Amino acid sequence: MSVAHVLGYPRIGAKRELKFALEKYWRGELSENDLQAVAAALRKSHWQAQKDAGLDYVTVGDFSFYDQVLDTTQWLGALPERCIDQGSSALDNYFRAARGAAPTGKATTASELTKWFDTNYHYLVPELHADQSFHLQAEQLLGQINEALAQGHKVKPVILGPISYLYLAKTTDNSDKLALLGKLIPVYRQLLQAIEQTGCKWIQIDEPALVFELDNRWQEAFRITYKHLQDYQIRILLATYFDRVDHHLPLLQSVAVDGLHVDAVRGADTVQQIIDAWPKERVLSLGVIDGRNIWRNDLRASLQVLKTAQQKFNGRLWVSASSSLQHVPVDLTHEQKLPSEQRQWLAFARQKLDEIVTLSRALAEGVEAVESQLSESDQVIASRRHSPQTHRAAVRARHAAVNENDAKRHLPYNKRAALQRAALELPAFPTTTIGSFPQTPEIRALRAGWKKGQISEQEYRQGIRAQIADHIQRQEALGLDVLVHGEAERNDMVEYFGEQLEGFLFTENGWVQSYGSRCVKPPVIFGDVERKASITVDWAVYAQSLTEKPVKGMLTGPVTILCWSFNRDDLSRQAQCEQIALALRDEVLDLEKAGITIIQIDEPAIREGLPLRKGEQGAYLDWAVNAFKLATSGVADTTQIHTHMCYSEFNEIIDSIAALDADVITIETSRSHMELLQAFRDFAYPNEIGPGVYDIHSPVVPTTEQIEVLLEKALQHIPQERLWVNPDCGLKTRAWPETERALQAMVQAAKRLRAKHQPAAVA
Repeated sequence: MSVAHVLGYPRIGAKRELKFALEKYWRGELSENDLQAVAAALRKSHWQAQKDAGLDYVTVGDFSFYDQVLDTTQWLGALPERCIDQGSSALDNYFRAARGAAPTGKATTASELTKWFDTNYHYLVPELHADQSFHLQAEQLLGQINEALAQGHKVKPVILGPISYLYLAKTTDNSDKLALLGKLIPVYRQLLQAIEQTGCKWIQIDEPALVFELDNRWQEAFRITYKHLQDYQIRILLATYFDRVDHHLPLLQSVAVDGLHVDAVRGADTVQQIIDAWPKERVLSLGVIDGRNIWRNDLRASLQVLKTAQQKFNGRLWVSASSSLQHVPVDLTHEQKLPSEQRQWLAFARQKLDEIVTLSRALAEGVEAVESQLSESDQVIASRRHSPQTHRAAVRARHAAVNENDAKRHLPYNKRAALQRAALELPAFPTTTIGSFPQTPEIRALRAGWKKGQISEQEYRQGIRAQIADHIQRQEALGLDVLVHGEAERNDMVEYFGEQLEGFLFTENGWVQSYGSRCVKPPVIFGDVERKASITVDWAVYAQSLTEKPVKGMLTGPVTILCWSFNRDDLSRQAQCEQIALALRDEVLDLEKAGITIIQIDEPAIREGLPLRKGEQGAYLDWAVNAFKLATSGVADTTQIHTHMCYSEFNEIIDSIAALDADVITIETSRSHMELLQAFRDFAYPNEIGPGVYDIHSPVVPTTEQIEVLLEKALQHIPQERLWVNPDCGLKTRAWPETERALQAMVQAAKRLRAKHQPAAVA
């Protein structure tokens, strides 16, 4: 026999039910009891889907109101003290850590948000210190386990492991976070004991940090930790994912666990090593179904891998997805508008359950029991492999003709900067925003009405123009120096561009959680990419016609479009990225020809795309940087190129950021209190920088004084002639009243800096 299971399932709901309930709760339109009822209904539905598909276990503990790392912090009793309001519920204290505010209690500073390994999911960074204490507060997790048991399910709880939790954490006092392990282990022991008492036979403990090259201290910490966690009858499945772990095979063999899950998609070339090395008396779980992409599995090929393992592990072989399915959309059955040929190539989370069960049945009952499913898989794989829609000869020829001069600006930055300052005539500490403004109900209704055919294209365009005019008027009234058109026409910074490019597919309900209630609908790259017509030029030109101030052209960069889409698995990521870069290059040049003298190409995902293994990072950074430069280097030296990055540990790739050679970089720094700027100073970053001065993911409006303090701190790292003033990120998720108050404070702070540091110029 083999066991079919998943590491986790999407929590948001097929129609984003959790998102809408959360946002109503935060607005005070939904009670906590009603929010909990929505959550319970979603959990029930998701567990039943797993059971109906034929999984042997349903996974419990993967549901979260915001983020699974923050959940761990809460059940460890380690929320930051500033977030604890004794008059508030545990849920509102949790939300204060997540977003700085909750329906009850005082507002505070939210915890730092950063990327979960190399995904577009964000987690809340645990804030620890040398005197940190932990105490078990796992009522929510234990309640969900009992909830699933009461519904008749066979339950496998999942928790984030103690080593990965510490590895992902930060200490606020620069103390050694690994020194806290001795305090952490007893709480994990208490939790295992409590879960054992529910009657569960297995627990999945996620340790994704194992994909990193851990030093001896961290490796020894693994051995010590799991030695202390082996005293219970409940059996431990240690789960790793997102990359190969063959570099830690001796460590894994020595760790006292009952089973091991490995990513057999990203670690496909090391599966045989795992099979050979892992003790045959323990469980081995192979994640052969891709938990991070939406292509249907080649079932016959995966079955061959599993059969090889079955010869050794027999009844101790488990079948699963490579990672949690939270990184893919919920259910393909909700997609009715996809072309039939391409639709058959796809599998969302619900369909991946069926693939897992099919493979498990093949192992248990023989190939004959699932031959119809295997034959259908064969046909689908052949259809995509041979489809003429995936290949465009002209795109391949243009890509092949690219040379190194195509990715070089004419003059170095210091000479370009002088030309740009003379042409733009901006004041010291120029103010701007990152690009988007609030996506109001009016804007959403306008876009939805056009897509549904309820209004004509002319009516839609007139409506968007009215929104752009409103955005320009508001910015001029606020006194901003460099304006934006506000992106009213864009549903998403990646999906919008994909819709205008050849080689992309789009879904109706292919939503994936990015953080909290924020969901994105990644486009699908299925074929060679090219631009047939201009995308943004008309909107930018119209916005510029309304003002004497410069208006930025706003594009999403090639690496971010790649990382925030579902990629092809039949063409290298580098080739896909460079095809996108060439399409964007055409758009950049058309913006310049139309008179747009500042063009921003956002690359928030460039750090996210960094391979987890150090040996693979150099090659990625080389082609990622080259793709950005390929998109941007065709312009004149007087055209100012901006880029934007946010919510990642960019200090690790600071030399590659400099190699982008953008004239101005705007970057998120407010949640980390400008600590990232130390890397820019140490590196002597040569170009202009706009460190984000307030957190747009929190509804808390900053004061002028708070922004001024951050700018003074920034001046310790950045020369004043190269410092820009801007928010952390785009403002589409905020409302206009708070947006305008925050921007007023930001503009006023910039004026104070001018008066203080350049009084003669101000006078």
